[in-house]
Amino acid sequence: MNGTNDGLRAAVVDRFAAVAAEPGREEKFPVGPASAKALGYDPHEIDALPATATESFCGVGHPLGLGDVRPGQTVLDLGCGAGLDSILAARRVGPAGRVVGVDLCPAMVGKARRNADTLGLPNVEFVEAGIENLPLPDASVDVVISNGVFNLCPDKPTVLAEAFRVLRPGGRLQMADILLHDDVTPEWVARLGEWSD
Repeated sequence: MNGTNDGLRAAVVDRFAAVAAEPGREEKFPVGPASAKALGYDPHEIDALPATATESFCGVGHPLGLGDVRPGQTVLDLGCGAGLDSILAARRVGPAGRVVGVDLCPAMVGKARRNADTLGLPNVEFVEAGIENLPLPDASVDVVISNGVFNLCPDKPTVLAEAFRVLRPGGRLQMADILLHDDVTPEWVARLGEWSD
């Protein structure tokens, strides 16, 4: 990985480690249960979770709302953060299913593991890794979800190739993300702020 990508990767880890440790201090983008509800998550489902499972949520959409996740399926959560989407998916797939959350940020992975333990979810595991080289075999996943992570990846073609490599035939990619329109100028981007703002 080149120096620019290494710097971006380190900045992502630092930014989201802060959100894991002190979510209430985040001022530049919405985090927490109110943000999840505003994005279409079921308020009753969110309110039924402990605060630690929702307070560091920093997604940009509701990927689980894009298609059914069924009992017995295997789900991969790319950039799982503190585990909210993984936890909700683990409840949907039930004891016969499996969820794997992958995230680059050690603080988020640690928080996700604690959240799953608190909720007694043995069918979900969290792995600290980059999503450019997934620690899963080919054709082993029914549904890949991702929430606000793809835009942070410098090598998008590799991330997509990895997602499709691990998907079974007929599997689905359900992602929510942010993007810039073609008409957005570099000057406008500079005026709006950093990648993480």
